[in-house]
Amino acid sequence: MAIGRQATNADKEMPMTQRQTMRSLIACRGYTMAPGAYDTLTARLVEQAGFAAVYLTGGGYSRANGYPDLGLLTLSENIRFIGLTVEAVGIPVIADADTGYGNAINVIRTVREYEKSGVAAFHIEDQVSPKKCGHYEGKEVISTAEMVGKIHAAVDLVVIARSDARAVEGLQAAIDRVNTYLEAGADVGFVEAPQNVDELRTVGRNVQGPALVNVFEGGKTPMLPASELEAMGFRLGIYPSQTHRAAIRAAQRVLAALREDGDTHRVEAELATFQEREDAVGTGRWRALEEKYLLSR
Repeated sequence: MAIGRQATNADKEMPMTQRQTMRSLIACRGYTMAPGAYDTLTARLVEQAGFAAVYLTGGGYSRANGYPDLGLLTLSENIRFIGLTVEAVGIPVIADADTGYGNAINVIRTVREYEKSGVAAFHIEDQVSPKKCGHYEGKEVISTAEMVGKIHAAVDLVVIARSDARAVEGLQAAIDRVNTYLEAGADVGFVEAPQNVDELRTVGRNVQGPALVNVFEGGKTPMLPASELEAMGFRLGIYPSQTHRAAIRAAQRVLAALREDGDTHRVEAELATFQEREDAVGTGRWRALEEKYLLSR
């Protein structure tokens, strides 16, 4: 199970790009955990915790901007956030590209913008646009042929092909779709929202390529330990909402205490220390650069 890895001599001689690192993680037989980040600071915390990759959850950054996960943010808004995050971390970034922001022609533009952002991988789904969270009701899917066209337009990066057909056409149809997307050139198959342990086993066994599992707390898919998911055959797991929910709950407790008590002493355990906050954003490194380049004048 990949959380972090030690640099080898070969890495030191010729460092891999983040996309190459992502491909190597997918190619290995182990299971890579990619916790979700809903903003750039959270992505830094994921890296500092020692994980090998971070997942920029589209639902997370929609909600962080005050919107539900209904495809309301635009390509340009998401690209700005993705680019800031890629710049801030040194591990591969997996991004959410929703439906590709339109048809296959739009996907070409999307891939160009995502490539310029430096993102290592992204997932694209076969929902009708505007999309919905994969664990919401009322989803619709496009035809397999239309999605194959999007995959053909997108294969310059590491492409994770997601199908939401489980809720519309059934589990086997979703697996068949994902296998078709893999044949079309996708790197990883993603069947969204299996609804029980047997369905997870079926997905892990029948996706004909590296399989991704969405470990979504409170959604339709049961929560299982990483070791069990790895044993089922999954290579990559994204954990989109855990950090965001933790932040919401902590903020609610702190704000309630502040309103009731006029201070936050009784919820001090919910707060990072001053130094932990500064370490999270690399203040020491920036102060060292300031001292080197500004104070020496």
